[in-house]
Amino acid sequence: MPQNIAPDTAYSSSAAFERLLTIMNTLREQCPWDKKQTMESLRHLTIEETYELSDAILEGDTSEIKKELGDIMLHLVFYARIGSETNDFTITDVLNGICDKLISRHPHIYGETEVNDEQDVKRNWEQLKLKEGNKSVLSGVPVSLPALVKASRIQEKARGVGFDWEEKEQVWEKVEEEMREFKEEFDAVDERFIDKERAESEFGDLLFSLINYARFIDINPEDALEKTNKKFIKRFQYLENKAASQGKNLKDMTLSEMDIYWNEAKKI
Repeated sequence: MPQNIAPDTAYSSSAAFERLLTIMNTLREQCPWDKKQTMESLRHLTIEETYELSDAILEGDTSEIKKELGDIMLHLVFYARIGSETNDFTITDVLNGICDKLISRHPHIYGETEVNDEQDVKRNWEQLKLKEGNKSVLSGVPVSLPALVKASRIQEKARGVGFDWEEKEQVWEKVEEEMREFKEEFDAVDERFIDKERAESEFGDLLFSLINYARFIDINPEDALEKTNKKFIKRFQYLENKAASQGKNLKDMTLSEMDIYWNEAKKI
């Protein structure tokens, strides 16, 4: 085995990165699976790895975070290797590109611009992106982002150029307004004649305003909802296991019976 890829060796950061590149090049040239991959075939795997990293972060599992970061790093060098084969870009181009962008986007560090706080930094960032050719401050929000994450990013981008509420109380008033409008869609007529499209629109407005309020009180709505998902799963699985230990099946139990186990789960 070549020395520059040997395990159990104390590598520097640069040497470790070179080791990964060497392994990637070897796999691309010799492994049937790696030779077959394209950017398109890797795309869904990269998304999966990103979600696995997200799960590890929410769980606070640093060992798993380290592992998932390695998986994502592998994907990054894989894309760069494919890019080099088509003469579109190399890993060096990628690294220099991000370095140049970071220097350009931080004139308060690498230039003469002065800032007072992180909000000034964000505003400068968005203004610089417009100067670089972006036609809209919202053009940097990926179309394929999940809707909840996309709503947060849209609001953050708009805030970066000053389009935002001044006080969180104003945002909460908007939440209450949207809540009333959503409720009115169901109170106004017989449920059989509800305009589903209009109700869906009002519900979307309500969610958007709640996400806005969360941003004002420094809560990440995606993280908050995912933690609630995990909490529900844990409690529901406790309910399932408890019922099974008593020889019961959930579908045969009353809601009152299930609530007993559910309330037990809430205390754990």
